Amino acid sequence: QVQLVESGGGSVQAGGSLRLSCASSGGNVRLTVMGWFRQAPGKEREGVAGIDNDGKTRYADSVAGRFTISKDNAKNTLYLQLSDLRPEDTATYYCAADDRFLAAPTTAIAGYKFKGRGTQVTVSS
Repeated sequence: QVQLVESGGGSVQAGGSLRLSCASSGGNVRLTVMGWFRQAPGKEREGVAGIDNDGKTRYADSVAGRFTISKDNAKNTLYLQLSDLRPEDTATYYCAADDRFLAAPTTAIAGYKFKGRGTQVTVSS
């Protein structure tokens, strides 16, 4: 079973930055897509950013130009750089991965087979 463990969340003021990390381990599968989704209290899950094995990245309109997804295959780690944070970015951020797909549209990320437990990001105004 693949395990995903997020880290790097915290509390920042509007305009600040954070970098989230997601370490993957275990399982005997070749992950083909990875991404991040978030969920705020009382709101639906929102796919934020995805990356496929060709390195193609996709972003939700709400974060495009402010967030950057990347991965280090040697370290089995996925990253999400959050910049110019806004209060509306406050949410629990989850790492997710799958071995069934070749592309990583943000609308699919919350439905991926493997998910972490999340890390909290709080942005104050």
